Amino acid sequence: MTLDLSDRVGGDSAARYLLVIDSASSRRVDLPRDGSLIVGRSPEADIRIDARGVSRQHARVIIANGEVQIADLNSHNGTLVNGARLAGSRVLCSGEVVTVGDTILTLWREPQVVSRSAVDWGRLRQRLGEELERASDYARPLAVLVVSLSNIPRRAIVEEKAAAALRLMDVFAWSGDTELVAILPELGGEAARSAALDLFEALAPVTNEVRGGLAAYPLDGCDADTLLCSAREAAAVAGAGAIALAADTAIEHIIGSSRVVLADPAMIRLFKLIGDLAKSDLTVLVLGETGAGKENAAAALHHWSARARRPFVTLNCAAIPESLVESELFGHERGAFSDAKAPKPGLLERADGGTLFLDEVGELPLLVQAKLLRALEARRFTRLGDVKERDVDLRIVAATNRDLEAESAAGRFRKDLLFRLNTCVVQLPPLRHRPREIPILARLFLEQACARSGRPARQLSDAALRTLLAYPFEGNVRELKNAMDYASATTATDSIEPQDLPGRMTGRASAPPPNSGSAAPPAVALPQFRPLGEEIKDLERQRIQEALDAASGVQTRAAALLGMPIRTFTSKLKQYGIEPRKGRSQP
Repeated sequence: MTLDLSDRVGGDSAARYLLVIDSASSRRVDLPRDGSLIVGRSPEADIRIDARGVSRQHARVIIANGEVQIADLNSHNGTLVNGARLAGSRVLCSGEVVTVGDTILTLWREPQVVSRSAVDWGRLRQRLGEELERASDYARPLAVLVVSLSNIPRRAIVEEKAAAALRLMDVFAWSGDTELVAILPELGGEAARSAALDLFEALAPVTNEVRGGLAAYPLDGCDADTLLCSAREAAAVAGAGAIALAADTAIEHIIGSSRVVLADPAMIRLFKLIGDLAKSDLTVLVLGETGAGKENAAAALHHWSARARRPFVTLNCAAIPESLVESELFGHERGAFSDAKAPKPGLLERADGGTLFLDEVGELPLLVQAKLLRALEARRFTRLGDVKERDVDLRIVAATNRDLEAESAAGRFRKDLLFRLNTCVVQLPPLRHRPREIPILARLFLEQACARSGRPARQLSDAALRTLLAYPFEGNVRELKNAMDYASATTATDSIEPQDLPGRMTGRASAPPPNSGSAAPPAVALPQFRPLGEEIKDLERQRIQEALDAASGVQTRAAALLGMPIRTFTSKLKQYGIEPRKGRSQP
């Protein structure tokens, strides 16, 4: 069929795509406004999965009336949705996971309010949108409950029991044959859990097994899809007769000295893919926007591999002057160039036995690309100013936010090197496409920032959470972390409010000067603050010292970690009287 992927007008303007993750790579498949796509092993399939266990025409993705459905086409091994075998078809929410063979398909759709007037699922979606708007306007609690049932005698009996247990203001609807979804306005925390237990008690006599997941606004999300997906994920891990909270379903990985917290289903499965790839020595190319977490993915590939006890060496290709890149990678002998006073091993040598992470690999000069390709293929290289070849045993992980296919077509990146680097591809979705993780990461970063600075612990208010969830985060996880560092350093109270966040997140303008003709306000006792400039300087001094420590005293690397020009960085060192520790190499 012909798909019009650019048609985004009319009644349904929401962008959406499937993130397809197989055993060796991941890719994005954009979905049309209306139509259907065949998933299967056939060469004619719209989403082709050439793997054992996949039927030629395995499943169908149907896009109609603003919704995305998945239907199994009587495949031999079946289609799973969130781990359960699909019978017939069902509507998908953003973030839900479809499994075909060993391949994962995760739906992402732009948050939207469904305005259909249907009395079942469509009406529930519409009501949830209305309740979210009210909760936001009046700062009121709201919860979404997903109940998974088994061995249902008749729907009418279940609906009768649910209607008796829920309040008049609550609304519920079926999502599939064995899943009940309820909206609980004005309930949050323990009150929402108590209402869910009342429903469980009412349903117990008519079903052999009941389990549920509870998601709260704004703690677990601020849009319908995120709350529904969060509650479903929680229900999937709940025990029989139990309710799991969405906030407790996050997965934490310790990677080296870093904590990586994952809640988005696609990210959880991508890190499972990374764990599988770590067992091999295959070259991996990590794609994603700046700040999306490519460094964490690369670190996981090393620390979960057999090379974990050997060095993990990083080169930010965008932070090194073009004239120094070759020397930095391959090393040099004394006299190789005017400033080469002594022999110096390059990063390839330092990574021997371990992993070399080439961040922003798209910035490598073409001459260096050619030499790197030869080193990767031959596992041998030569230092600048030397004729002796040296053996090297390492794994390469590369990352970029550029479209290397387009760069190659434009002659800025070698096609043969691209083929060598993209043996396996891991595509990270941006933070704005995984809203479940924003509140979790924000609280984690705020806790870490307060601990580093020795300040009392602070909490994010509901209003601040709503502000964060509405912000597009073009700088992704790194921008969120910087915002929490800023809020920790500049807030004097125990609660972070929207006005405590960086101005770009709230769109606030400078306050107008007071009207000289108006009466003076009554005098009030105000808290004492340190000058804001002093607090910002303290934070800047602290970050510079931390970057130097992380970079083993190498100023060019420390400046790159902070995204700061080297001239500015060295000027700041003098301004704050910071001296790198003796014995550490300098640029």
